[in-house]
Amino acid sequence: MTHDRPVTLAAIAGAHGVAGEVRLKLFGEGVAALKAYKAFNGGTLTLQKLRDDGKGGAIARFAEVTTRNAAEGLRSTALTVPRSALPPLADGEYYHADLIGLPAHSTDGTMLGTCVGVDNYGAGDVLDIERPDGKRFMVPMRAEAVPEWNADRLLIDALYAE
Repeated sequence: MTHDRPVTLAAIAGAHGVAGEVRLKLFGEGVAALKAYKAFNGGTLTLQKLRDDGKGGAIARFAEVTTRNAAEGLRSTALTVPRSALPPLADGEYYHADLIGLPAHSTDGTMLGTCVGVDNYGAGDVLDIERPDGKRFMVPMRAEAVPEWNADRLLIDALYAE
């Protein structure tokens, strides 16, 4: 895995108020997890304040953003930190960013394609695998479907690769 690759933790959804605060859409473990980081996007945004919005998102103030117009200008900006800044993982855990881009192989040895996305529709993570011909298929990220993965590849049970 590339430890300096940027990992997106949130995105700016728009301005909040007139003094430069922004609304955030969170992609991680909530406001408490985001508070662990003070700088985003290679240090271009410095977090001053962060609070829960009560709707699953957050309200933030960055030192570099002091007006509503500046806040609106950041709409859709992803807030990233280097992968190396994320906490270490326990066995069996993974960050989505670590799976995206990995080659996927079948348990029968067939090269299936590349993981191009990780989605969650409520019942657990689902890997989006793109075959060399551009067609895609999805695989649940469960032990019976993906018995093994590491920093170099995903191993997908042949029954799920059809």
